[in-house]
Amino acid sequence: MTAAGVTHDDVVQIAFHYGLFTGAFGVHYGAETIGASVIPMGTGNTEKQIMIMQDYKTTVLVSTPSYAIALADRIEQLGVDPKSLSLKFGLFGGESWSEKMRNEIESRLLLSATDNYGLSEVIGPGVAGECSCKKGLHIYEDAFIPEIIDPETGAVLPSGSEGELVLTTLTKEAFPMIRYRTGDITSLDYGQCECGRTLVRMKKIMRRSDDMLIIRGVNVFPSQIEDALFSVAQGETPYQLVVERKGAMDSLELIIEVTDKIFSLELQKQRSFLETIKKRIGSVTGINVEVKLVESKSILRHKGKIARVVDKRQI
Repeated sequence: MTAAGVTHDDVVQIAFHYGLFTGAFGVHYGAETIGASVIPMGTGNTEKQIMIMQDYKTTVLVSTPSYAIALADRIEQLGVDPKSLSLKFGLFGGESWSEKMRNEIESRLLLSATDNYGLSEVIGPGVAGECSCKKGLHIYEDAFIPEIIDPETGAVLPSGSEGELVLTTLTKEAFPMIRYRTGDITSLDYGQCECGRTLVRMKKIMRRSDDMLIIRGVNVFPSQIEDALFSVAQGETPYQLVVERKGAMDSLELIIEVTDKIFSLELQKQRSFLETIKKRIGSVTGINVEVKLVESKSILRHKGKIARVVDKRQI
């Protein structure tokens, strides 16, 4: 937390989801440990988030970067002057974001935005975070041993090479992780940072080695959605997942080709079919997915195969 400039004098407003996702609790307890005051807002209810910022003079915002943009949009719509807020720092994570997005957040919310990295399987937040120099995320080597491997062969790559990040925990007791493959593609810089720290820095994560999607900070595997779809459809059904960034927020749409079985259903039953799939996916993944039917054979195929995931996000 102190790497991002946060101290015991700060008021930290956490807009991560409080649940099985460890992001909220991890930052919550970290902030309390350094003596900062914590406002456990959770996700959503944007107008109330802004009201709390005003009333409690929040100095630190913790959220996904896309939600920070959504907050900035609502602040603008309400006619609130960002200068009237007390925000100084933003600790963001849970999804990939670009320097362009960082600049937008900083200019609209008038704070210093840092990237932070963690995994629920390893510890949650606290694996790595940017300092004020913002030239890579410092990995806390007193708790983790980082390595970079070739995702295809598993071979350890030399310093500076881009590959899959592997972590070994040094302090985790109940469930230690030995050379855990994160699936995140990055590189390591062992040079000393301008801030004076000698901890190795990892490059910002922009892609993965597997097919896992990160939607609004939630890890989603296409196989989860496929299982939900096939269980409701009672068999294999042609489909495609389309990921887009609408405004500041990620959206996931499931496109299903009409099969003879689906076509034979009455219109009301088709709607019920789609709603059942939507609810099943929501219960499995924890996110809202739009579901729509399209004509048979209308999904683009390459050499007879459908690309299961089309990611249209411009990060």
